[in-house]
Amino acid sequence: QVQLVESGGGLVQAGGSLSVSCAASGRTFSSYVMGWFRQAPGKEREFVTAITRNGGNTYYADSVKGRFTISRDNAKNTVTLQMNSLKPEDTAVYYCAARSSPVLSTRPRMYDYWGQGTQVTVSS
Repeated sequence: QVQLVESGGGLVQAGGSLSVSCAASGRTFSSYVMGWFRQAPGKEREFVTAITRNGGNTYYADSVKGRFTISRDNAKNTVTLQMNSLKPEDTAVYYCAARSSPVLSTRPRMYDYWGQGTQVTVSS
């Protein structure tokens, strides 16, 4: 089992940058695929990006490709989402999630553990 805690959200102007991090408990962090999802008010939770266990492969939603970067540090049990060129439509609660299977997935229900979320607000 793993517990996830996000941090780093906040308010930023459009065009700005923000980094959110997720700290995981436990000694098996490197055995999980990690993903970031987001949920805006009144909308379904949507996939943002995911990274394989060793960090060798990543996958991004088209809406964030070229602007967001996911990375992980298995020694520190952290996964980070660097967000650049932010847009008002990026405003949402951002969640990190862990998946036991080694296969990347964009589907929220394929992830086994979730953090509590961190708010990211982009003003126009």
